[in-house]
Amino acid sequence: MTGYAIAHLRRAPLHDEVLQYMERIQATLDPFGGRFAVHGGAVDVLEGDWPGDVVMIEFPDLTKARSWYGSSLYQEIKPLRTRHLVGELILVGGVEPDHNSSQMAADLRQANGL
Repeated sequence: MTGYAIAHLRRAPLHDEVLQYMERIQATLDPFGGRFAVHGGAVDVLEGDWPGDVVMIEFPDLTKARSWYGSSLYQEIKPLRTRHLVGELILVGGVEPDHNSSQMAADLRQANGL
């Protein structure tokens, strides 16, 4: 099952260290099969507040995503980002190709007697 690293980063003045981070991050992703699915860009906020940008990196699975984040390659460059950009970063597993939300709701209803 696909794994994702998703970051919600607040906008801040551009800094040389952030540019260095951007220049170096791909080399940390390659050994783990990571690729950018979303990398900033316009956000069309339809509900609630969303200050900042979205970054989403896709990995072949959640294990690869965890391995990337914990790798010495990534840990070496992480401070270049965290010293200048405030935000949240999560790792999450994707769904199977045949995922069906209606079936999931039915299973939850049955399991919880609703």
